[in-house]
Formats: sequence, C-alpha cells, structure tokens
Amino acid sequence: MKNILILSFFVLFAANIFAQLPSVTLKTIDGKTINTDTLRNGDKPFIISFFALWCKPCLRELEEVSELYEEWQKETGVKIFAVSIDEAQNSQKVKPYINQKGWEYEILLDPNGDFDRAMNVNKYVPAVFIYDGNGNQVFSRKGFVEGSAENWIEKVREIVKN
Repeated sequence: MKNILILSFFVLFAANIFAQLPSVTLKTIDGKTINTDTLRNGDKPFIISFFALWCKPCLRELEEVSELYEEWQKETGVKIFAVSIDEAQNSQKVKPYINQKGWEYEILLDPNGDFDRAMNVNKYVPAVFIYDGNGNQVFSRKGFVEGSAENWIEKVREIVKN
C-alpha cells in the first residue's frame, strides 16, 4: 500500500511539473488574438505571471521584476507573459496602466477567466509558472513571496544551465 501511495504521488507530481499549456484563446492589449498553447520563447525559458490591477502584491511583484527584466533577457533570453485576470469591465484599464509603467512584458487579457481556470489559478494571484525552452512547466507558485524576482531568475538560470 505504501508503495502505491508513493507511486501515485510521484505520478501526480510529474504530471503537474511537465504539464503542457492548455488551449485558450486570449487577446493581447493591442487586440490581437493568441492561443495559449502556442506561447513559447523559441528554445529559451519563459514565465507566465497572472496578475490583476486590484492586486497590490501582483503589481509590486511585476514592478520589481520590470527593473531587472532587460538584464535577465540579456543573460538568459527569458520572456515574460503577464496575464491580466481583470474582468471585462476593468480590462480596458490594463493597457493605460501598463503604458504608464513602461513594462516590457507581453501582456495578455483573460477577462472571462478561461486561462485562469485552465491553469488552476482560480483568481489566487499573483501566480507564476516557469517553463523551459521545450514548453514544459518546471516551477509554479501562487501567492506573493518577498524577493520573488530573485526566486524567478534563480529558476530560470537553473533551466539555462541544464
């Protein structure tokens, strides 16, 4: 029985870690349609960060990361997709906010929460998913953690090394 439990845990853990992206149609802040199962960064790692304008820890985290993003891109080639889960009536506020901040992330809008639900975020933001260059999920975290930026880049550096 103990072996079955251990094996079950391993299978669930491995399935979660190497999960592929679900197929959900979103819009960019410029109105272009994009399917989430095509999110890639060539053979380089990428990060998906779920946020909302009403979530102060989300904005704090993305602001902290934005200060380091250009340096990270030069070092590792990482790309960040920031996914707003703001509802439809508030999603029109996302583009002006992003433009004011000058964030260089690729911003995607999920006003109906389809991608949010498919990724099992369920509005528990911030939520971060890190993928390797093959599109395999290698790390995830929900909720705010002090020093998030350093945690993100450490995971990306591990991917790039291997």
